[in-house]
Amino acid sequence: MLKPKNKSRKSNKVSALHFELKNIYPVTDNQKKVFDFYDEGKNLVLYGSAGSGKSFLSLYLGLNEMLNMGVFNKIVILRSAVATRDLGFLPGTEREKISVYEAPYRSIINDLFGRDDAYDIMKQKDIIEFESTSFLRGLTYSNCLIFVDEMENMTFSELNTIFTRIGEGTKIIFAGDIRQCDLNERKESSGMKDFLRIMEEMEEFGLVEFSMDDCVRSGLVKNYLMVKERLKL
Repeated sequence: MLKPKNKSRKSNKVSALHFELKNIYPVTDNQKKVFDFYDEGKNLVLYGSAGSGKSFLSLYLGLNEMLNMGVFNKIVILRSAVATRDLGFLPGTEREKISVYEAPYRSIINDLFGRDDAYDIMKQKDIIEFESTSFLRGLTYSNCLIFVDEMENMTFSELNTIFTRIGEGTKIIFAGDIRQCDLNERKESSGMKDFLRIMEEMEEFGLVEFSMDDCVRSGLVKNYLMVKERLKL
C-alpha cells in the first residue's frame, strides 16, 4: 500500500471532511503495477481492456493520498469534450449538458466512501471538480490530482492542452482504451497513440497496459471480451 507522507499540505476544507475511505487492494498483477508505480511517486498512464478498474483505481489512489496522507487540495476529473459535441440540441448550457457524464465518477466515489452523497458533498466543497476539455485554456492546476478519463476520445491538441495545465504539486493520471474510441466516424482523429509515444519517453510516468485477463467488472463481461477478440469483431 501507499506509504504515509511526512509533510501535510491538507487544506482546511479537506481536513473538515470526515469521510472514511474504503481500503482497496489490487486483484491482478497489472493492478499491482499501478499501486507500485503510484507508490514510487510516478504519474500514470493506464490503458487497455474495459472493466479492468482504470477509473476506479485512479480515483481511489488520488482520494487516498489527498484524504489520508495530506496531499492535494482537490481531485480534478477531466473528460473528453466529444460528449458535449453530441449534446448540441439538448437544453441548458454546455456545463449543464456535460453534467450527465459525471455519473460514473459519482458512482465510484459514493461506493468508495459507502454513502450516496459523498460525490455531491465533495463537489460542493470544491474538493472534486469535473470539467470537459472545453474549459481549460489559460488554467493552471496546482496541488491537485488530475484524472483524465477516456483519453482515446481526445485529439492530440486536447491532450497537449491538458498536459500544459499541470502546475506545481500536481500529479496526473491518464486512462483510456483505443478500442472504445468514439472519434472514428468524425473528421477528428484520436491523439492517444502519439501521446503514448511521448509518455513512454518520460521517466516521470509509469505506463500500465491492461489485457482482457485484467477485467474485474464481471465474469460475463470478461467472457464477452474474449469471444469478441476471438471472432475479431
